Amino acid sequence: MSARRRIRILLRYGWASPCSLIGLLLVPAVFLSGATVRVVAGTLEVAGGRIAAWISRLPHCLRFSAITFGHVILADNYASLAVHREHERVHVRQYERWGILFLPLYCGSSLIQLLQGRNPYLDNRFERQAREYKQSSKA
Repeated sequence: MSARRRIRILLRYGWASPCSLIGLLLVPAVFLSGATVRVVAGTLEVAGGRIAAWISRLPHCLRFSAITFGHVILADNYASLAVHREHERVHVRQYERWGILFLPLYCGSSLIQLLQGRNPYLDNRFERQAREYKQSSKA
């Protein structure tokens, strides 16, 4: 790998690192609950254990099967992660592009959709982009 490529990778990880830290702060609790942790293609994937039980206690609008924080992907189980991996990897790339700005931009997109009477999740521009990528990769 060239020095230039290594530098670009380090910059992407550094730019996304404040968001990755959020995911990393959750890892000890979910690991102690029985979740497993593994590194896949430059991301930390965490799934299983009591994550599904914890997700089920969230308000319905906040429940998820998988969620990404920078380079950390959390999922209720590995079967769900396998289904959502491509989608979540698009979010990893979005974090690499937008860094810490991704979180307010994502929330802002959801708020705009809600105020326009649309679905704040399905119509969120970042979610649409992730779905479009997955659809185009199957074509």
